[in-house]
Amino acid sequence: MLYQLFELQHAALQPVRALAEAQAQALKLPYLPMNYTAAARTWAAGLELFGNITRRYPKPAFGLAATTVDGVACKVTERIVLRYPFCQIIHFAREGCEDRNDPKLLIVAPLSGHYATLLRGTVEAMLPNHEVYITDWIDARDVPLGDGAFDLDDYIDYVREFLDHLGPGCHVMAVCQPSVPVLAAVALMSAMKDPNTPRSMTLMGGPIDTRLSPTVPNDLAQEHSIEWFEHSVIQRVPLPHAGFMRPVYPGFIQLTGFMTMNIDRHVGAHVRLYHHLIKGDGDGTRAHNDFYDEYLAVMDLPAEYYLQTVKSVFQDHDLPLGRMTCRGDLVDPAAIRKTALLTVEGEKDDITGLGQTMAAHDLCKNIPAQKRAHHMQPGVGHYGVFNGRRWREQIAPKVTAFIRQHDHD
Repeated sequence: MLYQLFELQHAALQPVRALAEAQAQALKLPYLPMNYTAAARTWAAGLELFGNITRRYPKPAFGLAATTVDGVACKVTERIVLRYPFCQIIHFAREGCEDRNDPKLLIVAPLSGHYATLLRGTVEAMLPNHEVYITDWIDARDVPLGDGAFDLDDYIDYVREFLDHLGPGCHVMAVCQPSVPVLAAVALMSAMKDPNTPRSMTLMGGPIDTRLSPTVPNDLAQEHSIEWFEHSVIQRVPLPHAGFMRPVYPGFIQLTGFMTMNIDRHVGAHVRLYHHLIKGDGDGTRAHNDFYDEYLAVMDLPAEYYLQTVKSVFQDHDLPLGRMTCRGDLVDPAAIRKTALLTVEGEKDDITGLGQTMAAHDLCKNIPAQKRAHHMQPGVGHYGVFNGRRWREQIAPKVTAFIRQHDHD
């Protein structure tokens, strides 16, 4: 019922929002003298802010049209190379680099509310030195019910199949949430001596063992039963979406949780936007809109996957306690012997606490010392582990160096 009410509210606001946007545009017409008054600028700013707050934010584009390889600019083309009901693989093909034999890198984006485009900066930093692929997860509300369910076991299967598709010699990077299924997939592939087992595995800000340095989201998972989550946040997709009647964890509920964690910062940002609009500060307005166009674009998660992840990763700690299974097979990280392991954490990460990702080294006890490394980046939070200046200048070069060091192991 909550999802239906949300859609009704959005539909009811549509004509008001359209009128507000039309008035805001009219108040920007340069040939109307009144539009240069303080009153007009203030009114236009309020109308634009109303539109931003109430509109639906679509999936953003990666927009990575070019990169620089060895000092030479080259065109980048997005190509979908594999498509499944809940995910597709995008290859960022670099024109003129086909013969470089750069390491193949599969970036596994989180399926935790935001689109894979949240990792735009991650992809951009890796493009000059790698053949980059990324998991582009599909909004569950757009997946017809007839395509079946999707849970954590399916996620692990997807990762294995993606690595099989890319073939021998690939490297894999998991950003945040996928660290657990990626580690599980590599462990299962290693146990089977799969020739497509990746040469290296980079885990960044991932909840391998959430008993260590628990954060607010970790505490929330511990304070409520899995039945509470099922009854409180799982909804059925309403019409007219293609996934009608699919049980999901809706994006708008997730967004509410994201916002309330730092509500003062978000309110302050919108107040600053209001003043930027009044002053005509294009740079300040553009920076705000660029961030929130990405931040406010959220997707629904399959209910089975969400609930299984909460229970297995955040409540029962199955992986660090040696109890995790996939399709009945025990996930044993000790089976990993040849895949090099790099873990990355942020000093101020308030989503994945310090030590939670590094815990992977204790689990992967049979990886030789010379094939493992850990990096803790001072001064960054969760987002800064994979985006921003410190990511580009300090973290990404270490990841690239690690991958190249183990590209021929």
